[in-house]
This record gives sequence, C-alpha cells and structure tokens, in this order.
Amino acid sequence: MSRLQKTYKNEVVGKLRDKYQYKNIHQVPKLEKIVVNCCTKDAVTNSKVVDSIIKDLTAIAGQKPVVATAKKSIASFKVREGMPLGASVTLRGERMYDFLDRLITISLPRVRDFRGVSKKGFDGRGNYTLGLKEQIMFSEITYDQIDKVRGLGVSIVTTATNNDEGRELLTLLGMPFAK
Repeated sequence: MSRLQKTYKNEVVGKLRDKYQYKNIHQVPKLEKIVVNCCTKDAVTNSKVVDSIIKDLTAIAGQKPVVATAKKSIASFKVREGMPLGASVTLRGERMYDFLDRLITISLPRVRDFRGVSKKGFDGRGNYTLGLKEQIMFSEITYDQIDKVRGLGVSIVTTATNNDEGRELLTLLGMPFAK
C-alpha cells in the first residue's frame, strides 16, 4: 500500500466524513482513476513521434499506454481515419496513488515559478483536469533522451458528486491549489 493510499484511509476519510456528515462510509469521495494522455499534430507528418510519446508515457506512468487513433478523416488537416495521433494511459489502484504522490510531491514543485495549480479545472461533478506544459518535469524523463518537449493532460476522476467535495478530497491528499 502506497504512502498516499495510507493517508487517504487513515486521515482523509475521517476528515471528509466529519465535514460533510456522511452516514455511510461508501458515500465518502475517493479516487477512481487517473488518465494521462498526450496527443500531437506532429504525428501527422512523422509517425515515429507516437513511439516517442509511448516511451515517455510508459516511463512516467509505469504502465504501457494505448495508442489514440483518428476516428475519421479530415482532408484539410491531412489526417486519415485510423492514423495514430497520440497515446493515453489509465491508472487505477496502487499505481494511481503512486503516480499522484509523485506528481504532488516531486514533479509539480520542480516547475519553475510554481504557485499552485488552478482551481478552475473541475468539471462540475468533482473530477479535475490538469494540463502540463512539458513532460520533462517528471524525474523519470531524462532531458537528453527526448526528441521534443510536449505537454500532457492529467484527468483525476473521483466519486465526488460536486466540485466542493472533489476539491476538498484533492486538497486533503496534498494537491497544491493556487491561493
């Protein structure tokens, strides 16, 4: 069991239950999954870019990603149906908690002039989406081995019913929200 998972069970559940007066322990919001994805327009002209994205996501997440392909052809963008454009990986269970722990404690503080993540990334149902400008903020990626700096999308899916519960859950887990 990871450090963040122990924190959730021992501290966060009790605090959330006291604050929102849940009658049943199963009403307490919890993390369901984390989806990390990367998609780029460079994959249209160079198919080797997707291999680089897969290698980076595998190092970051510790799990092999799924290739994202174009669903339909768009001639003006030179995209054909079935063409690989990026990759995504869905983390659940212990890997999910390990990834979130590394993101909060190691990767986000490495960003220069970091003042916290935006509170506006919630979708109305307690899920949070975070955009990262570069993959080199993760310690698993070495700067010399990447071909190009790319951004990532991180979606944290929770069982919370509204934004307040989701924000409180992530705050108690240690997510550094901006003031």
